[in-house]
Amino acid sequence: MTFSIVARDIQSGALAAATATGGPAVGALVIHGRSRTGAIATQALTNPLYGSRGLELLTAGLTAQQTLHLLLKEDDERERRQLLIIDNAGETAHWSGSLCGRWFSSLAGSQLAVAGNMLVSEQVLSAMQQAYENALDLPLADRMLAALNAAQDAGGDERGIRSAALQVWDRRAYADIDLRVDWSDAPLEQLAEVLEQVRGDTYADFFRQLPGG
Repeated sequence: MTFSIVARDIQSGALAAATATGGPAVGALVIHGRSRTGAIATQALTNPLYGSRGLELLTAGLTAQQTLHLLLKEDDERERRQLLIIDNAGETAHWSGSLCGRWFSSLAGSQLAVAGNMLVSEQVLSAMQQAYENALDLPLADRMLAALNAAQDAGGDERGIRSAALQVWDRRAYADIDLRVDWSDAPLEQLAEVLEQVRGDTYADFFRQLPGG
């Protein structure tokens, strides 16, 4: 019922996560991250504790793969989970348990990983990866949005999508970009509109004046 991507910008070191689903409020539970630490997406039978616990492990210096191993080891329901992790070095780890629904999978590229479940076909994930990699000249947030749009164009969630979220963490103690559309007939279009608004002069000037932590 969900497709997600985590990625790291090779030039700046910024981290990002984005997701979309056929249910409401996907951004509240699925994606997690911390500047200069890592980004995580947890889906299928979502385990939000993967976010908080995973970031603790990454902060302690564990790699993405080590973090994934420990999270799964601690979880008796791991076969019902999907999990994506990228660490501050750009290493990725991904997991799709054997009980994640009808069509599900996960895969990794260069400093990115994608996963989906209840999808129409495996081409949804390859379309996400290709769209991201084809947009490397764009800002990180635009690449993430391009990946979500490519997934939708490839068929995406078999029920359609009703909510979406996008976050980017750079050098601040909080997300530089934190966008959510919690219920809509066109969540990706609305996500793009919100992204345009936060880049507008008024909000951008306001944001620049905030303490970075």
